[in-house]
Amino acid sequence: MASDRSWATRALLIANPQAGARDRRHIDQVVAHCERLVPHLDVVHTGHQGHAEERAAEAAASHTDAVIALGGDGTTREVAAGLARSGLERPGGRRPAMVNVPFGTGNSFYQEIWADAPWRRALDQALAGERPHLRWVDMARVRETEALVLLGAGAGLVADALETAQGMFEVPGRDRYQRAVAQTMSTYTPYEGRVSVDGKVVHEGPVVLVNIGGGRYRAGRFALLPHSVIDDGLLDVCVVGNEMGVRELAGLTRDGSHVGRPGVVYQRGSRVVVERTDGRRLSFEHDGELCTGDASRYTIDVLPAALPVLA
Repeated sequence: MASDRSWATRALLIANPQAGARDRRHIDQVVAHCERLVPHLDVVHTGHQGHAEERAAEAAASHTDAVIALGGDGTTREVAAGLARSGLERPGGRRPAMVNVPFGTGNSFYQEIWADAPWRRALDQALAGERPHLRWVDMARVRETEALVLLGAGAGLVADALETAQGMFEVPGRDRYQRAVAQTMSTYTPYEGRVSVDGKVVHEGPVVLVNIGGGRYRAGRFALLPHSVIDDGLLDVCVVGNEMGVRELAGLTRDGSHVGRPGVVYQRGSRVVVERTDGRRLSFEHDGELCTGDASRYTIDVLPAALPVLA
């Protein structure tokens, strides 16, 4: 039975049954808990890539109060993109707020909002009560592909490790990306590149990695942008050159202590351009999704306060 003090009267729960945890009982538990908090709950199980984004956009055009994303960071990004894109198309219109429940491998966005709080407590705080508590979270847009970015985008080692991780089906959860990083590091060669922030070149030369975004964490473990604030209207940018040994980088990024080391640039701005100066294909990803094109340059623009998030 729904709570008498729930501000939300109608919610949509979008569940990805193929997310990292892959325990269907968890989906049932979350649904049952939400039914006690919200009088009218609709449930959708995603069936293909982009499905969560489509359903979130449809919810934004209806009288839905909240959209609950049950999945990993990929599912959460799709839901966020659907809600944010609807806001860009209909500025000033009413939009549902998003809350996510961890069901993936990284769950970095949940960590940004709720730290290590149990998911039941997070849902209670998000959906119960007389009024919602919102954070208007920044997102970003990749100009060349029109993709919307939630946690961040990256080039170099970050993207190469994702390519390595795709073949590691035998390794579960977060350990998969950690092992992929270690394996990629053993053979990684920095590329010749340039990074500009708001029209100013902040790095030119060999690049180990570039990370851009609002989230502090990637893959749930690596604090690549330790000073980032998800609702300050800016993109944080970290560039690591080849002055730092590739092998020591993974340990330093666990707690953000790579920032301030020789060869590391940390900046903030509203537009970031990442490119290879040799014209070859730039290995590039956003929110854990690899870009498959042959581009050697990508432009990322901030979208301030693009997403209402229950917090």
